Amino acid sequence: MTSQSQGIQQLLQAEKRAKDKLEEAKKRKGKRLKQAKEEAIAEIDHYRLQREKEFRNKASAFQVMGSQGNLSAKIEEQTTETIQKLTSSYHKNKESMMKKLLNMIYDINPEVHPNFRHAA
Repeated sequence: MTSQSQGIQQLLQAEKRAKDKLEEAKKRKGKRLKQAKEEAIAEIDHYRLQREKEFRNKASAFQVMGSQGNLSAKIEEQTTETIQKLTSSYHKNKESMMKKLLNMIYDINPEVHPNFRHAA
């Protein structure tokens, strides 16, 4: 009888040790997750500060080059010029392209496909 109670006691102790190990592992995992989260937050903050610094540098460079109104006027002028070039190119090449397309559509050469086998 005592050997049975000793065996039961050993099983209970082993179960308690296993439960303690599981709890310790959960605590370590939680601690690692918390540390990883803190490191990620620190990295994000560092990246954000770096990008803000770059933005301020570029903004100050634009301030040196000219005012925002000047830049937008230049961009607008370039855009209008590009649109005019594209429109003139379109009108200049429209007829020849239409002729080429229509010729390709009208000139159909019916041929038997090389993989076609005539059934006997």
